[in-house]
Amino acid sequence: MKRKKAVLLAAAGVAIALFFVLDLGRFLTLESLKANRQALLDLHAMYPVAIVAGFMAVYIVQTTLSLPGAALLSLAAGALFGSLLGTVYAVLAATIGATLAFLVTRYLLRDAVLARFGPRLEGLNRELETRGLNYLLFLRLVPVFPFFLINLAAGLTRLPLRTFTFGTLLGIIPGGFVYVNAGASLASVDSLAGIASPRVVAAFALLGLFALVPVGYGKWKNRKVAAKG
Repeated sequence: MKRKKAVLLAAAGVAIALFFVLDLGRFLTLESLKANRQALLDLHAMYPVAIVAGFMAVYIVQTTLSLPGAALLSLAAGALFGSLLGTVYAVLAATIGATLAFLVTRYLLRDAVLARFGPRLEGLNRELETRGLNYLLFLRLVPVFPFFLINLAAGLTRLPLRTFTFGTLLGIIPGGFVYVNAGASLASVDSLAGIASPRVVAAFALLGLFALVPVGYGKWKNRKVAAKG
């Protein structure tokens, strides 16, 4: 088991190192996507299954290893596959990648993550332990914490895998659609920052608050029962 763990960690370390050494991030820019969109569309027309599979593989690796580029990949999904299918591919890939990151943290990197992010994760861990799915939905809908940090925090808790996977899948659909839909009209996108406008963020915050309604009701009910007792 220790040998397998060491091999997996070494492979992940090599992949991360190659990403930065080879400066692969230069391909994950808005300018690069616009410049290469037609070539990618042509490849998709010739090899549709391979391009979809390749795209999802890249997105899964990016998310699992917490590498930069998630927003750009969501834009690329819209530019290549359209709003509907692009959202399906991007959301599925992000969910799979997040689930793998969750599992890696839980079974391979627990001590390292605690040493690196422990103090920052205390509040998240506590709420995820006690509020479960509802709090996870809130975190996914409202961009309060970085996506990768939620994956790490959840992996340190006793949150069931199925709850994490379902909550992630459901919670990232709205945000994923916003970026993928923007990518479907790529020519009109001037910057990544402009996609998540204050109005869009406010809408996500409202959805997140709805996710917390059952939590608030539960607290109120418990206090009422305690007062009667």
